[in-house]
Amino acid sequence: MTTKPRGRPRSFDRLTALEQATMAFWEHGYETTSVSDLTRAMGISAPSLYAAFGDKKALFEEVVEAYAVSYGAYGGRAFAQEPTARGALGRMLREAAEVFTDPSHPRGCLMISAATNCSTPEVEEALRARRNDNLASFEARIQRDVDAGELPAGTDAGALARLYGAVLQGMSQQARDGATRTELEAVAEAAMSAWPSSGPAVGRS
Repeated sequence: MTTKPRGRPRSFDRLTALEQATMAFWEHGYETTSVSDLTRAMGISAPSLYAAFGDKKALFEEVVEAYAVSYGAYGGRAFAQEPTARGALGRMLREAAEVFTDPSHPRGCLMISAATNCSTPEVEEALRARRNDNLASFEARIQRDVDAGELPAGTDAGALARLYGAVLQGMSQQARDGATRTELEAVAEAAMSAWPSSGPAVGRS
């Protein structure tokens, strides 16, 4: 015997609604995007939002997960495909210049800009943890190259990782302020010119 599903079927496409929520959070940040803003952007009612996604915080968590494997996936690809830390970080910054200024979506990085003026501790901490995880992955890749002799033995992998993390975050903000792709690509190239050579180590006296 076939049992009919309970309740009314959803009258909207969940993936489309999630994408629309992503655009809203990306443009306005977590704190200043209200449930009313979200329902308007997603074209659904508040009860439909709660039924499909949970509350605002749960929706944002899903948005961040989806963003990480779509718009924000360029960094992971660079680290997976490039054989050296220099290649990975250089490619990451160059591709960030493209993503951060793409006119098809809000500028900058959602995980950076959404944290601005955030006063919800759980959300702020979750975004901070993701950014710190990125720094840790930068450091681990750089240290691997130090151990392999690709970089000077005394290179401070942590300091170098933070340098390129700061460049990436700064590029996001500059994109929000109107910097062009060409301008940010120039920033990326300038940043890579600071990469340590076989000369003095970076970050240690």
